[in-house]
Amino acid sequence: MKPRITLKKIAKEFSVSISTVSKALKGSHEISEEVRERIQAYANFYNYKPNNLALQLRNQKTSVIGVIIPEIVHHFFSTVIDGIEQYANQKGYNVMVCVSNESYEKEVLNFSLLANGSVDGLIVSVARETQENKIYKHFEALTKDEFPLVLFDRIINEIECDKVVIDDVGGAFKATNHLMDVGAKRIALITTEDYVSVGSLRKEGYLKALTTRGVEIDENLIYKLNDKNDLPSQIEKVFDVPNPPDGILAVNEIYAANALIIAKEKGLSIPEDIAIIGFTSGLISAFTSPPLTCVEQHGFLMGNQAAELLINRIENSAPLEFKKEVISTNLKIRKSTSLAGLKN
Repeated sequence: MKPRITLKKIAKEFSVSISTVSKALKGSHEISEEVRERIQAYANFYNYKPNNLALQLRNQKTSVIGVIIPEIVHHFFSTVIDGIEQYANQKGYNVMVCVSNESYEKEVLNFSLLANGSVDGLIVSVARETQENKIYKHFEALTKDEFPLVLFDRIINEIECDKVVIDDVGGAFKATNHLMDVGAKRIALITTEDYVSVGSLRKEGYLKALTTRGVEIDENLIYKLNDKNDLPSQIEKVFDVPNPPDGILAVNEIYAANALIIAKEKGLSIPEDIAIIGFTSGLISAFTSPPLTCVEQHGFLMGNQAAELLINRIENSAPLEFKKEVISTNLKIRKSTSLAGLKN
């Protein structure tokens, strides 16, 4: 049985745009006779048949783009939505936002609600449960039908689509180096399970920084949290050891704020006894006591770029090759770390 062929696959075979293939199959004289005949022969050989549902949905333009995020409480995701809306509104599009609540089933439901003609394309950050289960059929169905899709922050490498990520490895590398620069000797990492892509990448950056500085890796200093369980009780274990850390890198703002609160409850001074850094510069980080040093993820810029990639693809102005945009990070240094150094 011959494999199912799509416009995208034909375009890739002949190194032309999807619109060129479409015109050739319709017999358009805008395409040279030689190219037209080659494309038509290839399509006939593989029994190409247009996806009428996909064509119908694409022709019924809504000027709405859908966004699916894992949760709404994180400041980072709210800034991404702001960035998406700003760019989309400038281009005449409205934005519809759904929340998966980290659930695979809810994510699939959101897909079926939005991708049935309600929106012209989707921007998605993948739910934790989807990454844990590694079930991507709903994403594969969209890309097979050439439905415009952009993944951001938490992505799936196997899915062929445009992607926007931050430099997670580089951000964690900078943060870990900063903790060592201020005098931390035993740096704990508070992270997610490895199946969460951003947590895994930030762990990679943490390990890279320690290795670069000649620090021996201590696996006992790496704490992988399960968000389904009580966070404070899990984070408390970081401190309830004979030789506790004097530095903490947390892979998100919630983990960092919890670590700071627990450290103070244990009678520790920050940053004199322990320095703490988190990812995401949100309101929580700004108003803890002391304010948290953090890795700035530039969510607004990420949202802008995701919307630009999606709208370009919706309007057929994007190149054939999918893009992966990587946004650099920087440290916002506040009082939870100190260049004066820690107590010996």
